[in-house]
Amino acid sequence: MKNGSIFGFLFGMWILIILGGAILVILLGGFSLSGYGDFDYILTSYVKGGIAIFLVIVWIAILYVMKNFVFRKKFKFLN
Repeated sequence: MKNGSIFGFLFGMWILIILGGAILVILLGGFSLSGYGDFDYILTSYVKGGIAIFLVIVWIAILYVMKNFVFRKKFKFLN
């Protein structure tokens, strides 16, 4: 296995981490809901949390595909 592929994978991971943080700060930072009375803050927090969890799942899926592309092998789960 070449060392370049491992470094490429690590570089890709760091890029995804930086982009993910930037997306969360820029897009979700100013996001707020209104019109729900006392539940504005709670509802806004749940929506922001749901979006953040969704993005984490997407990032994990992207890293999984990158890993398979870089290392050219797939793990068989539950077999």
